[in-house]
Amino acid sequence: MNDGLVDAFNHSAWATNLVLDTCRGLSDEQLSSAVTGTYGSIIATLRHIVSSEASYYRRLSGEDVSWHNDEIESADIATLTTHAEDMAGRWRRFLATPFDAERTFIVPWDEGVERDVPAGVVLAQALHHAGEHRTQVCTTLTAIGVPPLELGVWEFAEATNRAPVRTG
Repeated sequence: MNDGLVDAFNHSAWATNLVLDTCRGLSDEQLSSAVTGTYGSIIATLRHIVSSEASYYRRLSGEDVSWHNDEIESADIATLTTHAEDMAGRWRRFLATPFDAERTFIVPWDEGVERDVPAGVVLAQALHHAGEHRTQVCTTLTAIGVPPLELGVWEFAEATNRAPVRTG
């Protein structure tokens, strides 16, 4: 089993969902906001997060994600939420079965080279990538006046009761 990874991927899904929920009430103008040093606008970055997650999953599982390239570039918040929920379920199913963390995948790299990348590194990249870009979205949200979000692992553990209050 991959028990240690389950919490990490559940946290990532929870945090992405919280960001998407926060963005649900924003206007198109607000969703188009961007600040220097980030990937791009809020909506473009959210599309990138969800699309990239599908790409990492497809690489690891070999399963095609039907919506991945079809509509992602025009997806609204509701559609992205549906896709993010789909990815959370896919990751849970993937992590419920054994996999070879050392199995390598050919990944195009900068400078035009290809590298043999172990599955464990692809998993780490999926988590890091989503977290990095969620932080960029949160930076832009704060810049447009949205109160800062608490997306940490401790907040996840409390919100999902993965860290219950001790009694007695």
